[in-house]
Amino acid sequence: MPQQDRQTIYESVTQRIVGELEAGRVPWVQPWGTPEVDTPLGLPRNGSTKNSYSGINILILWGAAIEHGRRTQNWLTFKQALALGGCVRKGEKGTTVVYADRFVPKKEQAKASESGDDPQAIPFLKRYTVFNADQCDGLPDDLFAGAAPLPDCEAIPKVEALIAATAADFRIGGDRAFYVPSQDYVQVPPQPAFREQINYYRTCFHELGHWTGHEARLARSFKGRFGSKPYAREELVAEMASAFVCASLSIVPTVRHADYIATWLDLLREDDRAIFHAASQASKAADFILACQPAEAGTEAAA
Repeated sequence: MPQQDRQTIYESVTQRIVGELEAGRVPWVQPWGTPEVDTPLGLPRNGSTKNSYSGINILILWGAAIEHGRRTQNWLTFKQALALGGCVRKGEKGTTVVYADRFVPKKEQAKASESGDDPQAIPFLKRYTVFNADQCDGLPDDLFAGAAPLPDCEAIPKVEALIAATAADFRIGGDRAFYVPSQDYVQVPPQPAFREQINYYRTCFHELGHWTGHEARLARSFKGRFGSKPYAREELVAEMASAFVCASLSIVPTVRHADYIATWLDLLREDDRAIFHAASQASKAADFILACQPAEAGTEAAA
């Protein structure tokens, strides 16, 4: 893809995220559904392959589902809808998602073969169009199944099991939630200390989002001081990681650190690739956490 087209993708997505933040809406925790239609919780996924979307595509598809009041988190290309026996309704407008990867040109392969050096890969960004299952006719009924509702009890067994299965040094006590990289432990207040006890789990996954960045796991940098751009980047990753994990577990995401929004806006206005990078890291962090889930919990791992 030409450099100009790549830049257009970064700019258009970033401008939309900035617009949402400026309007006081956080794209990864915006209230689900509309008065007319409830958009089900969950990570957006491809209705044909059953693979969950990741990174910036989660934010793009969540935003489109909420904006248009979609009844499902399943998305398909035009051809995939046909292959499943359905079709996209005439006049429906698709949503653009992106795919990033690297490739090694043949000339570079030949050059590396002669010199003995490692070949240099070139990054590329591709865009393609998907449609929500709600925009199609004739698709199988299972593509319209919503997420299972939460149980009535405040302690959620499958969530407790996931936290335990991470094997993180997870300490409960005190009146603050934090992660200490140098000692590699998480601490959160006891659940009854939260005015709304569901916030306990949102906070747990925010701090576990930080925990995934330890050098022994996903090796992110924790060098930034409070208020700095590196610190804001890490907080953005943890916020979105928590949102992605919560949605996967049918817990409505919320903003745990709304005071960082101004710093996030500065970050995004300065670098139109920052939200792509943060969303990618958040997706990897969420995948790392969800991969710990006991098999009997029955929740699909993100692809």
